[in-house]
Amino acid sequence: MISDNEKYVNLSTQKKDGSFVNTPVWFAQDKEKNDFYIFSAGDAGKVKRIKNFSSARVAICDVRGNLRGEWIPAQAELVNQEETKIKAYKQLHKKYGLTIKVFDFFSKLFGKYEQRQLIKFSIGRQDKLD
Repeated sequence: MISDNEKYVNLSTQKKDGSFVNTPVWFAQDKEKNDFYIFSAGDAGKVKRIKNFSSARVAICDVRGNLRGEWIPAQAELVNQEETKIKAYKQLHKKYGLTIKVFDFFSKLFGKYEQRQLIKFSIGRQDKLD
């Protein structure tokens, strides 16, 4: 399983041709539901891929995406509910502290903050992927 003590996970999202694209991302866990949250630019490839396919996989990794664990099947979805967004960003801020605050500052400064897309992934809800 994935521990919230880890700093990065590699989120692997499915393309139309069936192949996967890996992206190392920050994440925070909703311990009540065993769901995980990440954010991305709203026009990022992973957002487009999740719109088409909810099947994904995740693995613990380092900042460069080098795997430090096994792939775990996951289901990903785009989050648009304001209450969930507030909860998720609160968890991300608690976990990443000053680092995410600086990141948010520059995102707001350059007009990118409002274009973000929150993504939820849940693990252990589908068959194992190769």
